[in-house]
Amino acid sequence: MSAMDAEFDTVASWTAEVALSLGPEFYLPAGCRGSGSPATLNWFTEQLDLQAADRMLDCGAGVGGPAEFASRHKGVEGVAPILTDPQAGACRAARLLFGLPTVQSASDLPFRTGSFDVAWSLGVLCTVTDQAHLLAELRRVLTPTGRLGLLVFVAAQPWLPDAPEGNDFPTQEGLRSLLAGAGFDVRTLVSAIDLGANPPSWTARVAAVEAELERRHGDDPRWLEAEQQSDKMGALLASGAVLATAVIAQSHRS
Repeated sequence: MSAMDAEFDTVASWTAEVALSLGPEFYLPAGCRGSGSPATLNWFTEQLDLQAADRMLDCGAGVGGPAEFASRHKGVEGVAPILTDPQAGACRAARLLFGLPTVQSASDLPFRTGSFDVAWSLGVLCTVTDQAHLLAELRRVLTPTGRLGLLVFVAAQPWLPDAPEGNDFPTQEGLRSLLAGAGFDVRTLVSAIDLGANPPSWTARVAAVEAELERRHGDDPRWLEAEQQSDKMGALLASGAVLATAVIAQSHRS
């Protein structure tokens, strides 16, 4: 099993099991662990002008927390995101915790052209080998005026020491070029770190989930491999070698 499989498949399944055992108030923090803070998700929901009637896609949805967060957002309650993820464990976890419609799929999105008004893909692009293809697929499944939100980890320097397995970080210039090539105009691009910190209650619940995961699986090689991946990413972010970047883009008008 690769480090990517351990992190996004096995640990995703374990996360759902832990959240279910701890109780409903832990579902959302557990489901967003590693993929979105409340401040970041609020920003995306507002900047994308999400409406209750919007057809929404969460591409690379993981355990499903961000999609569930969107469905509960004040003023757009009732939006019903459709989720995709390449990992079976993540798909099962999203269905278990949130009952969200989930399709196991990688970069070839199994939807008709123009199926969605809005899409987001959070922390996914750097894990994809053919980034241009994924962005082209997102453009295809959006309407001619569709909106896209991306949380992208971008490289701030040409060489990165000890990068996590399976990650390919675009530069900011490269990201802009990829989006333009796929048919998107960048509307907003900001540092995600500037969007705000987690509330203490949220942080405490995430910490409780992580402590229980380690208690149950701390000696499992798959847990250790996933934690090593996480530690490498944390070190790159802390050093400034990689920057978490939030992007809002709009499809080119036909």
